[in-house]
Amino acid sequence: MSHLQNLLLDTLLGTKHVDNAALIKLQEQSLCVASPGFSVMPSDVRTLVDGFAKNPLKTRREGLYFKEKDYKCVRADDYSLYAKSENTGVVVVKTHLYLLVATYTEGMYPSVCVEATEKLGEYLRRKGN
Repeated sequence: MSHLQNLLLDTLLGTKHVDNAALIKLQEQSLCVASPGFSVMPSDVRTLVDGFAKNPLKTRREGLYFKEKDYKCVRADDYSLYAKSENTGVVVVKTHLYLLVATYTEGMYPSVCVEATEKLGEYLRRKGN
């Protein structure tokens, strides 16, 4: 297991409020590492990259279609996208090199998922990643 995958598992899934997590390389628009069993299709990668490439207000208005589900966007700015659908949600944080993706499901605290994902994103930004 790679250092990056260990980082995802320890800092995000270790909270028990992140269901799945992945790291996407921005430049290549490809999956770098993911938690076991979490597959992010190329179309989903494009959706997330486009969510930042477009005007954040447009993303916020239109929402997000991720993993065959429509999500209502509750935050969209230059570094963060938060979207929810019923009792599930997705948090995406942009760093210099990566998109950090975390999902939560029913029974998990979205605020803990957001905090853990934002902290890891900030750590990666400080490291130059």
